[in-house]
Amino acid sequence: MWEQKSFQTETSSTGTLYLVPTPIGNLDDITFRALDVLKRADLLAAEDTRQTMKLCSRFDIHVPLVSYHEHNKKTSGEKLMHELTAGKKIALVTDAGTPAISDPGADLVSACIERQVPVVPLPGANAAVTGLVASGLPTDHFLFYGFLPRTGKERDQALHDLSVLPYTLIFYESPFRVLETLKDIEKVFGSRRVSLSRELTKRYETFVRGSIGDVIALLDRRDKLKGEICLIVEGGGKAERTENLWWAALDIPAHVDRYVNDQHLTVKEAMKRTAADRALPKREVYRIYHRIGEE
Repeated sequence: MWEQKSFQTETSSTGTLYLVPTPIGNLDDITFRALDVLKRADLLAAEDTRQTMKLCSRFDIHVPLVSYHEHNKKTSGEKLMHELTAGKKIALVTDAGTPAISDPGADLVSACIERQVPVVPLPGANAAVTGLVASGLPTDHFLFYGFLPRTGKERDQALHDLSVLPYTLIFYESPFRVLETLKDIEKVFGSRRVSLSRELTKRYETFVRGSIGDVIALLDRRDKLKGEICLIVEGGGKAERTENLWWAALDIPAHVDRYVNDQHLTVKEAMKRTAADRALPKREVYRIYHRIGEE
């Protein structure tokens, strides 16, 4: 266990990693604190240095810039960890929004925590929450999923797993794939309300709200969209969730056996999955499957 006290004045033998959100479109959304941290840092680690240079130029930030992204995160991450353990203050930024969400920054954060290097997050812009609060869909409980798998089998499985959840769902999607994604969601989820937002905080910020079918029909008539998409989808209702449970007609032994036979799981793992599906204690599934206590 490690207790980090971010603003304690005691001398630390290491540096600090700052997670600095940057605007998702409108540069005026930067915070005073974010600018202060960026200007005082020893290094800026950026997903795309060209994009971050625009921000630095706009706000007169003159700090050495290094690249840290999905394709160099291992080698660049090791160099950044060396600098941090040597006492440097590093500000991590992504192209837009909050670093470490659907972003390789999460790996750097984990490495810092493992070595007890302080990680200090700043609040700021995030496309998922920005799109959610303007969607008109319930915000009391929601699940951020990010990008769906691109392959057919994994994508289909992910959608079926998500279809039974009662929570508002948040997805990111490319403008080139969003129509196909909506059609896949409709096929698995049925008719639900959605909110599609694009170009958030920018001049051409647009929201399309309605049923999945209506939004699909609108996009079918339009040219390809531009800008990254934030897609908010209504959660499933109780009746809908029961209907979509593939195991609803099975008793517990048959449920376990289906996992063993179809997915080639061990009996132990199949019982664990069955217990999770049915929200039952594992010992109860074990007792019923092995007929313990029956005469």
